[in-house]
Amino acid sequence: MPADVADADHPQSLSASAIAYRAISEAILKGVYPEGQFLDEASLARSVGTSRTPVREALRRLHSERYVDLVPRRGAQVRVTTATEMHEIYETRLVIESAALVKICRQRRGAPSEAPSILDAMAVAGARSEWFEFARLDQRFHQSLVSHGGNGVLTELYSAMRPRHIRLSVRTITEAPHRREIIELEHSQIVDALDADDDKGAVRILNQHLMSVPELMHAFPH
Repeated sequence: MPADVADADHPQSLSASAIAYRAISEAILKGVYPEGQFLDEASLARSVGTSRTPVREALRRLHSERYVDLVPRRGAQVRVTTATEMHEIYETRLVIESAALVKICRQRRGAPSEAPSILDAMAVAGARSEWFEFARLDQRFHQSLVSHGGNGVLTELYSAMRPRHIRLSVRTITEAPHRREIIELEHSQIVDALDADDDKGAVRILNQHLMSVPELMHAFPH
């Protein structure tokens, strides 16, 4: 486990590069730096409280994780999510999550024990229109399903999608906040299907849950 992840609760133990990475990545996820914006290393260094070298290292890592694009002679630009990529992310999630749901049901494991508390916290965040927290918890809920499936490789692959999952969730719920109740209902239905060992029902609801919504697709560049 990377040091900055292992020591997430102990900021004083983080390297300057890890501090810069965490601050910039969270700002991107929250929309402080909107899609398409170019990031100035000097300004980032001042806001993060480090020199430019750790910021440069953080941006290279953010590029590898697809938070930013590195544009020759112009620097780092917050990556723009297209409608095509949105569809591909949902498609990939459907493959991984469906496999986990089927395995959970066939082995009669029931829903993850942490699922109800995550959904309760999501409801609170949604009621307060705290969309970043709502999106973060959404990713945590779906990650718990995949982890509960017990396939370590799929869990690792799914975890690598976390930044894109959260960014997309923030963008879509901000574009269509009225869908919050639908999202929460479908989450609860997935939990109920898992507890009933109903793999077909769980996958059917997941398909519906991850279905492309035309009004959202139009909000993304093609």
